[in-house]
Amino acid sequence: MSGKIVGIVILISSLIVGASLYYLQVYGFYHKVSAPVEGISLTTIASGESEVIPFENFQAIDADSSPIRYRACFVTPYSLALLTETFQMVEGVMPRNAPGWFDCFDSGAIAGELEAGTALTFMGQKNVAYGVDRIVAITNDGRGYAWHELNDCGAKAYDGTVTGEECPPKPAR
Repeated sequence: MSGKIVGIVILISSLIVGASLYYLQVYGFYHKVSAPVEGISLTTIASGESEVIPFENFQAIDADSSPIRYRACFVTPYSLALLTETFQMVEGVMPRNAPGWFDCFDSGAIAGELEAGTALTFMGQKNVAYGVDRIVAITNDGRGYAWHELNDCGAKAYDGTVTGEECPPKPAR
């Protein structure tokens, strides 16, 4: 009889731990982010500096547990023609998945638009956190999406490779 009780306790404990882990991964660490006071920025071709673009209908989430959990959605009146002439484009990046409950950011649909050429990716801001760049994708109808992506220094630093002299020193914790 005591074996059944131990088995039931283990089973119930496993279910509670599994449900807790699921909740923490999908919901627990995320928090909503208000619209940035400084605005949505893209890096200009001419100066390499970030420049604010107009936006509305901003929605974003982030988590303190990782610098690459940021996701944002917005709308901008700027056309792709204007954006490609003014701002630095980024090739070969695809959006990271967002939690299913953050329904404005559908990474599959965004990736489909990027592959079809109806959306383009731009450098939003370099090093928003050490080794992490903000990437902004904008569609031909003005819908915009932003997420964080590891840059070369970040990829080296987080996989344990020696970063070398071309990377800035890691900030002290």
